[in-house]
Amino acid sequence: MNIKITGSGSYIPTEVVSNIDFAQHTFLNDDGTPFPHPNDVVAEKFLEITGIQERRYVTDNLCTSDIALIAAEKAIEDAKIDRETIDYIILAHNFGDVKKGAIQSDILPSLATRVKHGLKIKNPKCVAYDILFGCPGWVEGVIQAYAFIKAGMAKKCLVIGAETLSRVVDLHDRDSMIYSDGAGATIVEATDDEGGILAHETATFTYDEAYYLFFGNSFNKDHDPDVRYIKMHGRKIYEFALSNVPKAMASCLEKSGVPIEKVKKVLIHQANEKMDEAIIHRFFKQYKQSPPEGIMPMSIHKLGNSSVATVPTLFDLMMKGKLENQELKKGDVIIFASVGSGMNINAIVYEM
Repeated sequence: MNIKITGSGSYIPTEVVSNIDFAQHTFLNDDGTPFPHPNDVVAEKFLEITGIQERRYVTDNLCTSDIALIAAEKAIEDAKIDRETIDYIILAHNFGDVKKGAIQSDILPSLATRVKHGLKIKNPKCVAYDILFGCPGWVEGVIQAYAFIKAGMAKKCLVIGAETLSRVVDLHDRDSMIYSDGAGATIVEATDDEGGILAHETATFTYDEAYYLFFGNSFNKDHDPDVRYIKMHGRKIYEFALSNVPKAMASCLEKSGVPIEKVKKVLIHQANEKMDEAIIHRFFKQYKQSPPEGIMPMSIHKLGNSSVATVPTLFDLMMKGKLENQELKKGDVIIFASVGSGMNINAIVYEM
């Protein structure tokens, strides 16, 4: 028995927000003082560092659970399974359903419960729960699905990563330009087919790193101090990721027994193009090699950082042939990897 992804689906929001759209924003320093550079300079520097040209936001009528449901429907259709045979629905997110204009997150009932309800699954033995694990949430959900199936507790799992970060950003913080919305879903199941999950690795660093990402006040000191927004210590995250993600990937690859030469693609969480390029170079440097051209597919340029949705949407886009000059073929060995709030790191070595 092997454990494989047998179907995938995604929802890419329809609202395109380019860097130019931030021209009228009033960016401030964290102490509330005006940012010294004009917005066109901010946008130019932002593009140079992150590689993000534009990002996607959901329309006002949609919440995280809504787009998770859309992606889930597509994954079920792609896998050609009876939804009543799903044993677990694992939904990774970080902020719940935040309605447009709201200042409160709604996670009662859980988003996974809402998706199960939306899928009209009657089977009560289909267990639905949420996972809060920062940006690595979808990868960790796949690892949990693998564990359930390996233990004989499940045969089929629906794993979803969905987020609407546009609802929790401080528009006076330049970091708000990084974030976006999206949803990706996969069916993970036991199969007689060759390949699947060969190894996995997860770690949580909290001693110094727990609050590298946190909820904090707006940089605009006139805003309600009880309303919080996503904040991050970008330089610390960059250094942490560069130091730890390549090691986790190498450890996972060693567990799998697969030589580095057989790795065809690395699908990594995307928050910053420069950071990902540095990570992939450091990963291959451990094997005294340089990364092959095209080994790290990127969607960040047009989609931004949608947290838990970045890796599963990237995977689905490749599976559907929607990423230019990038494809996945049967027998290819790929690595999923992610880093984010917690601080959490994980990786999976997977054979298509």
